[in-house]
Amino acid sequence: MIALNATHDPARRSWVESANLPDTDFPIQNLPFGAFERDGVARAGVAIGEHVVDLRALLDSGLLAAGSDAALACEATLDGTLNRLMAMAPRYASALRAALSDLLKSDEPQRAQMQQHVDALLPRVDTLTLRLPCEVGDYTDFLTSLHHTERHGRYKGLADPLPPAFKSLPIAYHGRASSLRVSGGDVRRPHGQYRDANGQIVFGPAPALDFELELAAWIGAGNTLTQPIPVDAAHAHIFGYSLLNDWSAKSIQWFEQVLGPFLGKSFHSSLSPWIVTAEALAPFRKAPVARATDDPPLMPHLHGVQDQQQGGLHLELHADLSTRQLREAGGDAVRITHTHLDNLYWTFAQMVAHHTSNGCNLRTGDLLGSGTISGASDASRACITELTNAGRDPLRLPNGETRTALEDGDEIVLSARATKPGAVSIGFGTCHGRIAPAFAQLFTSSAPTAQEQHSARETETRA
Repeated sequence: MIALNATHDPARRSWVESANLPDTDFPIQNLPFGAFERDGVARAGVAIGEHVVDLRALLDSGLLAAGSDAALACEATLDGTLNRLMAMAPRYASALRAALSDLLKSDEPQRAQMQQHVDALLPRVDTLTLRLPCEVGDYTDFLTSLHHTERHGRYKGLADPLPPAFKSLPIAYHGRASSLRVSGGDVRRPHGQYRDANGQIVFGPAPALDFELELAAWIGAGNTLTQPIPVDAAHAHIFGYSLLNDWSAKSIQWFEQVLGPFLGKSFHSSLSPWIVTAEALAPFRKAPVARATDDPPLMPHLHGVQDQQQGGLHLELHADLSTRQLREAGGDAVRITHTHLDNLYWTFAQMVAHHTSNGCNLRTGDLLGSGTISGASDASRACITELTNAGRDPLRLPNGETRTALEDGDEIVLSARATKPGAVSIGFGTCHGRIAPAFAQLFTSSAPTAQEQHSARETETRA
């Protein structure tokens, strides 16, 4: 586990004034990493208040000692992604974070030098186009909330709503990395097969569209094929965390799910753009919630002394819903979910240890989703399906609107804050997306046939 250091000092303040605001997600104690476009060029950066430290500009400024761990970390991001930095030993990202904390703190003698380069070094985040922070090779989504799993089992009418394996291992499926997208923009309603109200199998725009509030862990250094990661070593392989909205077409998913989720999940998944590092979250470590006395004992490869002491986080998570009607009337988004990471039955270290227990190799940039973080209370239900008891009890909004599923124009905004007495609260930024109508006439007689597509490819090849 990561020891606390000067970067966590709650008394530290920044000369970047927006980083000192009480409600900022990105005070000087956070310094999350991300990627963006500037003047058409992909770059990496670190968020501070309402600004971003451009790491390429920082390296060009000469403010980092040449050859230092901080400078080498900065150099590793010059391709505009974080993959190379994440693959390095943790001390490099830690050194860069410490150097930035010193350069940005309010009593730093180098403040004047920083301010000489302020336009190049510290663009406002709202002037930038944010990107996924790294290239994702593989994406695994877990199912680790007991309450979410049990409720969905009941909605499906299963005799045993909680799968027998749930309390023995972290259940997961292999997701689709290609449709991961950075927060923002449209989430297009997908087409698919599902049963209609009359029980007939139809194909069309998915009617039951849902959000799922999750936390995602980013893998830093991976492991060699055949070599499992012990649970107490797993935290050293996690570079940091982001918010994840695992958009779900429940109508498609519930019809097709035999081997596991497929088209009901693979059309779009949204990620908050900033990776809050494991180091930044060190002050908020806590013991995970204790297992019930009649639960099966942990298998040895899932039991770690350190993980049982510090495998959890003091982390609250929220989902807000904004509808087109609310926005047109000038109304605020409505908070529909307030949950806590304590509602996960398994820790992220256990997810990593289980994932690699058969020798599977994780690689830098791999993403592990927590699964929907639902709790026992009504307020902690972290998707529309649970909030409405699978449509039986519509969600009622203050303006009189009701929802049993997301409608076109609806926007979901996910947020989270780590809080603990004596520590400066830090956040993740938002993960948001707005539902756009399904494309019309995707499948018509005017669409090219397979033979026509093949002929077109041959023509392109000859050309």
